[in-house]
Amino acid sequence: MGSVDRRIVIGQRRRRFSPEFKDEAVNMVESGISVAEAARQLGLVEQTLRNWVEAHCKKHPKGTAPLGVDERARLRELERENRELRAKNEFLGKAADFFARDCR
Repeated sequence: MGSVDRRIVIGQRRRRFSPEFKDEAVNMVESGISVAEAARQLGLVEQTLRNWVEAHCKKHPKGTAPLGVDERARLRELERENRELRAKNEFLGKAADFFARDCR
């Protein structure tokens, strides 16, 4: 089917980023923000940011041991709980906005 032409359009320059910018972007991901969200906030292509994170991980390997089975299970449980709490918080915010409009 239709393929996407990924070449740079004539006259359009390739964007260049400073090492400091790349480090800050990688730090966002390491602090817990998803690659997709960080890329969106910074106006980057997701794969570009993934490449930076991968390069950073290769350059600075961490000496931590992998998570055990119990730790992985607990992490999944906490991630699920976090998603539920975020959804509830979003709902409550929308409800508060709705009722605030009715009071005006």
